[in-house]
Amino acid sequence: MASALAFVAVLLAAAAAATSPAAVAATTLTIQNLCPHPVWPLVTPTSGQPISDNTARLDPNSLISLAFPPTPWSGRVAARTGCDAAASPPAGCETGASPPSTVAQLSVHGGGDVATYSVSLVDGFNVPVVVSPQAVGGGQCPALGCVVDLNCDCPLGQRFSDRFSDDAACRGPPEYFKGRCPQTRTTPGDVEPVPQSCRSPGELKVIFCPPTMLTAAAAAAASDMLIRTLTP
Repeated sequence: MASALAFVAVLLAAAAAATSPAAVAATTLTIQNLCPHPVWPLVTPTSGQPISDNTARLDPNSLISLAFPPTPWSGRVAARTGCDAAASPPAGCETGASPPSTVAQLSVHGGGDVATYSVSLVDGFNVPVVVSPQAVGGGQCPALGCVVDLNCDCPLGQRFSDRFSDDAACRGPPEYFKGRCPQTRTTPGDVEPVPQSCRSPGELKVIFCPPTMLTAAAAAAASDMLIRTLTP
């Protein structure tokens, strides 16, 4: 009898561990730089604790992984460019520390259970960005963002210049952004035309300057490349 009770206790403990929040696989944030120049990721929480000290420099073809907390977290990820390489934390950044900049918006609703994400051009554009969920548990998890270098064909009156370039970033307008990058949000009330319901992703990958770098003239083909839907 005692051995049977002990066996039942073991089973109950195993079941409790499997259903407890600690047993849920946490989601990882991976930031990858495929730009031909260094970037300094800026990860800013809007809800939840900080997950980065924002001092990392990513050279071309490098990445960094950060752990989301087990509690709900929301925040923004941007790419700072042209920063003072000798400063720590980064200082004097030409773009990304403030508008105009491309922003990945991420929310993980506790223990990696459900994730929502988007790429916003409401604050302008500085580098192409795509958010791609990996190792998902089910649902609809499209890759969203913009693979187009919108700086190249930015309207003259909307160009942002720095000490290196006359087209370091672009302020808009929203119609210009949306027409070339439909899988982004270009106004505060905007949403993507692709449904999203992403469950238990093991990783949210933010990619700066994804492999397909297109000019605005070729952007129509880019939107079809970014839709990837996963079903349970």
